[in-house]
Amino acid sequence: MTAHANELAVDVRGLRKRYGDVTAVDGLDLRIRRGEVFGLLGPNGAGKSTTVEILQGNRLRDAGEVSVLGADPATGTRAWRSRLGVVWQDESAPAELTVRETVRHFAHYYPRPRDPERVIDLVGLRAKADSRIKALSGGQRRRLDVALGVIGDPELLLLDEPTTGFDPAARRGFWDLVRLLADEGTTILLTTHYLEEAEALADRLAIVTRGRVVAEGEPQTLRDLHGTGATVEWTEPDGTPHAEHTRTPTKTVAGLMDRFDGEIPGLRVGRPSLEDVYLRLTGQEAAR
Repeated sequence: MTAHANELAVDVRGLRKRYGDVTAVDGLDLRIRRGEVFGLLGPNGAGKSTTVEILQGNRLRDAGEVSVLGADPATGTRAWRSRLGVVWQDESAPAELTVRETVRHFAHYYPRPRDPERVIDLVGLRAKADSRIKALSGGQRRRLDVALGVIGDPELLLLDEPTTGFDPAARRGFWDLVRLLADEGTTILLTTHYLEEAEALADRLAIVTRGRVVAEGEPQTLRDLHGTGATVEWTEPDGTPHAEHTRTPTKTVAGLMDRFDGEIPGLRVGRPSLEDVYLRLTGQEAAR
């Protein structure tokens, strides 16, 4: 990427982090443009959470250069931290307080917070504003976590596995919230195990394995560059189904059109999915 430094919310070069004999992050490079939604994908132990912790300034790196919103997280000031929002997997709000009390309390930690009432509306908790946190559903608590992540009006929002444990309806509702925040200009870094979620939300993706980025780009670009061709399926005149894996599906279909003299029974062309690409690049294809 050739973007200038002031166009980048995150600029990471050669990041390394070890825990004893275990290398969690091994020369990772990452560049996130301001205003985009960026997805960080990888299996458990790939180094995603460690990377996010380093970006937030909560964990020191062993080597490499890191710039987040123009500053080194290792020496980030309180003013710099106020420009970040973080939503971790674990809940952070006290169970006995109400939604409104909690959001208002956290607003006092920031120099220029969003209006607490507007944030409650933003995350869809108006009907639960006076409910105690312990009475909320899992999806509602996750929305509250997001409220606490955005109450400071962050320039960069870090979302670490934000929809783990959500049912499908709650997950789709959360996607709408992320899109709304992105439309307002918030830069968002999303780590997730849900490939459908990453494809639905992210402008660009990075796939990480063994502490390194092995592929980066728009979802369609990753499929085009790292896919292994297409599968053309059709039905023979005797009713036998047939499938052919090919890197030239258009040529295959053209040949079938000549052979069938027009319509091809049961024709279907399947392109590589993001899941196919992910499993191959992370070495999990054989376990599928």
